[in-house]
Amino acid sequence: MTYALLALVQGLLVVAQADLLSRALSGDPLLLPLVLVVAGRAAFTFGQGTIHGWAAARRKRVLRVRLLERGADVTLLGRGLDALDPYFAGYLPQRYAAAVIPVAVLVRLAMADWPSALVIAATLPLIPVFGALVGRHTKQATERQWGQLHRLGGHFLDVVAGLPTLRAYGRDAAQATVVRAMADGHRRATVRALRIAFLSSFVLEIVATLSVALVAVPAGLRLLSGSLDLRVALLVLLLAPEAYLPLRLLGTRFHAAAEGRAVLDQAEAVPEPAPSGARTPPAGRIEVAEIVVRYEREAVLDRFSLTVEPGERVAITGPSGAGKSTLLRAVLGFTGTEAGRISVGGTDLAELDLAAWRRQVAYVPQRPHLFAGTVADNIRLGRPDATEEEVRRAAEAAAAHDFIAALPLGYRTGLGERGLGLSTGQRQRVAIARAYLMDAPFVVLDEPTARLDLHSEALVAEAAARLLEGRTALLVAHRPALLTLADRVVHLAPGEVPA
Repeated sequence: MTYALLALVQGLLVVAQADLLSRALSGDPLLLPLVLVVAGRAAFTFGQGTIHGWAAARRKRVLRVRLLERGADVTLLGRGLDALDPYFAGYLPQRYAAAVIPVAVLVRLAMADWPSALVIAATLPLIPVFGALVGRHTKQATERQWGQLHRLGGHFLDVVAGLPTLRAYGRDAAQATVVRAMADGHRRATVRALRIAFLSSFVLEIVATLSVALVAVPAGLRLLSGSLDLRVALLVLLLAPEAYLPLRLLGTRFHAAAEGRAVLDQAEAVPEPAPSGARTPPAGRIEVAEIVVRYEREAVLDRFSLTVEPGERVAITGPSGAGKSTLLRAVLGFTGTEAGRISVGGTDLAELDLAAWRRQVAYVPQRPHLFAGTVADNIRLGRPDATEEEVRRAAEAAAAHDFIAALPLGYRTGLGERGLGLSTGQRQRVAIARAYLMDAPFVVLDEPTARLDLHSEALVAEAAARLLEGRTALLVAHRPALLTLADRVVHLAPGEVPA
């Protein structure tokens, strides 16, 4: 509604400015109203940009909250949402302007000179027709570009997380080649999308220029013959470009916002959280049956099956990019599956209340996030109502109490964003203390010892061993310190279907 109202005001200002300017140039001096309208249009244009920017920020904020609730990945939440500014602040408002302003211009011209209005009405559809023909290819090219970026971001994160293992096995150079090839693929996709955008701009400019000429030339000939009044001829010449301008800008902003449209499609594909009436997850085995997960068109997990019995601890190993972290995200309900079934205690994950399921899972990711706040508050994230004594026992179990006690204010020491002030190993132990305090029956560990030195690794492994006691666990691991904690090890390789 706001966009439509702003477009209507803009159309009225355009018509009023052209009308007053044609009168002034034809000898009817109305300078003061003309100056007021011109100043009003300039002020309106400036204020319109501010309003559109505010509306775009508000929509992005709402979308970010929804995506966070659904567990969307960092590429979509970061670079993806940034690409929505041209869509929300540029393309959407311009759609309304393109629908309203040409109509306002046609109505005014029909009252002043119907032959010119007829020519404009006949040629206006040419711009959206040509724009749609080129825009179809733009949409496809932009979707490929975004898909390449999404795959590049996910793979790069996986490579960085597993870099110590890759270096240990001498595979870091090979993965650098893979990342370089994916980056080059994204570059080529971007260039293709830009090439189509430039072609579209050229086509729309040519069509609009020829259309204006079809209006201006007959009007000029009729003016010379005396069959058209000077003021009306000036009005036609001033309004004709204004009729085509919104459609030309719409084509330009369509290409600028094409990536945002692809991001919205990706956001809509993120699965909804379970409805409030979903079933509460029962305790029992975790069954992963023939699941398929794809990024773009490539299957990361292809008909993968796994069963984790109650009390069993299963370790997942495999090269970077094999889908280990993707498997954990699918089990937690953060990533949707294209086919197959994941069940907990015999109940399909799609039928469960995902929030209730995640409350039964203590999750320690590769890079646990610590918030700006005290150490105790970060540990209490696992259970906000925990007492100081319970927080201390959890820290002791996670081998974190000694270094916390050595901090200036102990458990009340404030941390910066992302745990600034602690080492990587200390952050991992705080995350394990958080999981220990949660006291959940299921534990999911995603390479908690990655990027740690041997001393820190030993401490984290010791803490993880205490955390896993008596619990069902699914862990991604490469190093022996964690593998020894597992009852069973499953090797995952790209394209491999475990028995």
